[in-house]
Amino acid sequence: MLRKVRFPMMIVLAAALAVGCGDDDNNNPVGVNNMGDEAMMRVVHASPDAPPVDVYAEGVSDPLISNLAYGETSAYLGLDAGTYNIEVRAAGAASGSAPVIETGDLVVPAGARITAVAAGLLSGLSKDDGDALRVLVYAEDFTDPGAGNSAVRIVHAGSDAPPVAIDVNNDGTPELMDVARFAESGAAGVALPSDQALQVAIWAGSPRERVTVFTTPAAIPGELFLIATGLLGEYPREDDGFALLAVGPNGTIGFVKQNPVVFALHASPDVPPVDLYAGDAELYDNLAFGELSSAIQVPPASYTLSFRPNDDGPVAATATTPTLAAGERYLAVASGFLTAETGRADFTLLPFGDGFDLETSNPLVRIVHGSGDAPAVDVGTFDGAKVTALGEFSNLSFGDASAAAGTAVPAASLTLGVAAAGTDAAVATFDVTTVNGLRAYAVAAGALAPGAADEAFRLLLVQTQVFPWTVAEVFPH
Repeated sequence: MLRKVRFPMMIVLAAALAVGCGDDDNNNPVGVNNMGDEAMMRVVHASPDAPPVDVYAEGVSDPLISNLAYGETSAYLGLDAGTYNIEVRAAGAASGSAPVIETGDLVVPAGARITAVAAGLLSGLSKDDGDALRVLVYAEDFTDPGAGNSAVRIVHAGSDAPPVAIDVNNDGTPELMDVARFAESGAAGVALPSDQALQVAIWAGSPRERVTVFTTPAAIPGELFLIATGLLGEYPREDDGFALLAVGPNGTIGFVKQNPVVFALHASPDVPPVDLYAGDAELYDNLAFGELSSAIQVPPASYTLSFRPNDDGPVAATATTPTLAAGERYLAVASGFLTAETGRADFTLLPFGDGFDLETSNPLVRIVHGSGDAPAVDVGTFDGAKVTALGEFSNLSFGDASAAAGTAVPAASLTLGVAAAGTDAAVATFDVTTVNGLRAYAVAAGALAPGAADEAFRLLLVQTQVFPWTVAEVFPH
């Protein structure tokens, strides 16, 4: 990674600004003031796999910027007009060592105001492919967007993302089409209301489909860069997950994570297929017992959900979710009984955040007790005679779940047993096969003592290591 790599500059500048092709000698001293005709430059670190970096001007031993980490924006630096070769090194590397990347000669005219974005993947340098680390250089030339608006410049720096369309209001009509990777929306910026949160949808593919949606900050400063960065292939809650990096006049505002996603699981044994509503808005239609909805993406908030057994029929039950946070995914288990009866839990919603440990490849399982007529239970391995409970799977009552990070189990074919808490006599046993990388909710669902119209007891395995999530039914022996 310490070989010298030059990238042609992507420069979006006023007519006076150009990329120089002069010699490599740089006799222009680097200034640090903001007076007169001095140019101003800052650097944004938007490379998700690169460590903190130091930024140099070639020939100058002291760094212009030190220890700039992913997501950070430096202060503006004053530069004398001239030609510069900007070099990037890993933080702490010797000033005479080979830079990881360099810009090549960059002509900086007097009075220019420049935002340079380090984008792409450090790992891409060794492959010489299209996602390799580079520096994107933009002259700031925002146009006055008019009263009540802000000028927003959108940069597509998603290293593993295809060309996208951008739908600023998430109304199904993208304003920007075919924005290529490492391209942007233009120097003038897009005029957006400055005093309200906006829904920004990303569309991709052929034909175009909505991939994800973001909720922008409620108050947008007058001039803003929104840099799409991170990796689509990572979980949205991870530090390097696909997100928008908001950079205002005073530096980084923060990462805007993707809107939360909810998967609804129908696990109520006496409830017919349901329609799921938030207020008057239908989120999902005709979800039957044992089925998992498709991904439902909503803005961050708490929601009162209602379940209607028939189209436009009466509400069977309502439940309020916890606050759904940006970047997170949730499992909402509709469980309990619609028909009230002693010893049976009422129909309700059991929400669980996806907190599985992402740092291990071991199979991880989270047990959810979603059987409304079952007592508190222990779950563990079954040897043909008794259940040996796993500690985190012990004494789970209806609505309870084991540790959010998941519990590691062997990668093997296993026989699991369910016993009344504190006993080792199995009331049900199941054969399951686990593999490395598995991250699954095992939802105990259905009626332990079913009536004629009730769905019987079983496990519903919701696998979260794939997207969208999937569900499989596992019936007892």
